[in-house]
Amino acid sequence: MSADSPFVSLCPPARLVAIRFDGAELLLPDGENLAASLLAAGIDSFRHTRKSGAPRAPFCMMGACFDCLVEIDGVSRQACMQTVVEGMDISRPLGAAHD
Repeated sequence: MSADSPFVSLCPPARLVAIRFDGAELLLPDGENLAASLLAAGIDSFRHTRKSGAPRAPFCMMGACFDCLVEIDGVSRQACMQTVVEGMDISRPLGAAHD
């Protein structure tokens, strides 16, 4: 996890797994919430709005706001509603449907 992030894990992870985020390999805790794990790893921008290009990151953490949209293995998903699984290929979407 990144020392630059104000977010921390509350418990030490049982097992870290490798995922890719925008081509960079990250080690995240297996089975934990994806949005929280990315924040703790220092990822502070999950996507950019189509209209202004403003950066977005998790806001509600319960699936209501869509600010945490990412592409997981080519499919748009809300990161706050996903768990970390080994081998995930995550990227920032080019344009989100909910700005």
